Amino acid sequence: MPSGSAGRQRAVLALVCAAAVSTIYGIQPVLEAAGEDLGLGEGALGWLVAAGQIGYLAGLVLLVPLGDLFDRRRLITVHLLLTAAGAGTAAVAPGGGIVIAGLALAGLFAVVVQITVAYVAAVSPPGERGRDIGAVTSGVVLGILGVRVIAGTLGELTGWRTVYLVIAGLCAVLALAARFTLEADVRRPRARYGQLLSSLGRLVVGDRLLLSRGLVAFFLFASFGTLWSGLALPLGDEPWHFGTTEIGWFGLAGLIGAQGAARAGRWADRGLALSVTGWSLVLLTASWLLIAQARASLWLLIVGVIVLDFAVQAVHVSSQHLLTTARPDRSSTVIGAYMAFYSLGSALGAITATWAYSAAGWPGASLLGAAYAALGLLVATSTRRFAALPRVTPCRGSAAAGPPPAPAWSPPGRRGAC
Repeated sequence: MPSGSAGRQRAVLALVCAAAVSTIYGIQPVLEAAGEDLGLGEGALGWLVAAGQIGYLAGLVLLVPLGDLFDRRRLITVHLLLTAAGAGTAAVAPGGGIVIAGLALAGLFAVVVQITVAYVAAVSPPGERGRDIGAVTSGVVLGILGVRVIAGTLGELTGWRTVYLVIAGLCAVLALAARFTLEADVRRPRARYGQLLSSLGRLVVGDRLLLSRGLVAFFLFASFGTLWSGLALPLGDEPWHFGTTEIGWFGLAGLIGAQGAARAGRWADRGLALSVTGWSLVLLTASWLLIAQARASLWLLIVGVIVLDFAVQAVHVSSQHLLTTARPDRSSTVIGAYMAFYSLGSALGAITATWAYSAAGWPGASLLGAAYAALGLLVATSTRRFAALPRVTPCRGSAAAGPPPAPAWSPPGRRGAC
């Protein structure tokens, strides 16, 4: 990441994504401890996990379109503060019902991640959009996987409530950092909020690029969810018998692979988003051959996890680059609709991973994850023609080599003479 204000802003926004998404996944490593503390039975534990996901899905529909109406910097600040309020409520709640409500509130406003991605797409010069989206998106993976390591350790040392106290404090600090670090992103809304909501369904059905990339994301994150929702099962069983802290450390392998997100963004800037999608989905499918060896070799498992997370993030960044380039005037709405597919796919992977494991062990779960990846590859291949983007017309009077690049992170209206 380069030095200067552009690098600082990318770092802040990557941390915003990490902190926000960790409110949804932070409960997983400490789920059993939270259930015991709150007096919840096994049947009710699922609601602690589902609360954030349900809130998140509602936020994708109800809140993300606001980014096409209002200053996204202000929305990022306000949503982070409300995310902090939800996490703080969960941390101090006396009973399970209030904890679930706090987690749902945090999940609702955790869609600040999508508003952040839309902000990045809006303020980045076209030639650097993919790189910037990739750098910021890496924060999402940092939150999903890194929180497993941190929450597992904190949960054992100080209790599960400390996890959400730390997340709440981090969200509040980042709200201030975003307010004073980011440039304003003022816009003139072209539609009313109600019109944006009513157009969501028509957008999904009528925009073939969105539908195709959404279906790819659905199967992509079903495969991702199969791994990360089910991996604790073989690691906690014979022959390893690992505890929650040891299992959490496997998130580091995912973080190593996810560093490819920034590189994938640079490839997308060079017009390679479609080819990156294709070979990354092949890699994703093949990675399950290694992951399936979890009971026999931890090294093969670690390599498979690294490959899987690299492939997932490469496809994810490429898809967002294509969508925000095709619809720059509605990037928030488009990203929100796209992420709804992501959320549904993640939920499918989480639900079916445990079912497959109980029915056929880890080989069965691995076969399921590979099948999801192969279906994503099939969709990407069969809908490739929908992702062709028009050429960008250079500024009138520019030299043959094109206009000079705009400064990174310049706000709208300050990007040159075009």
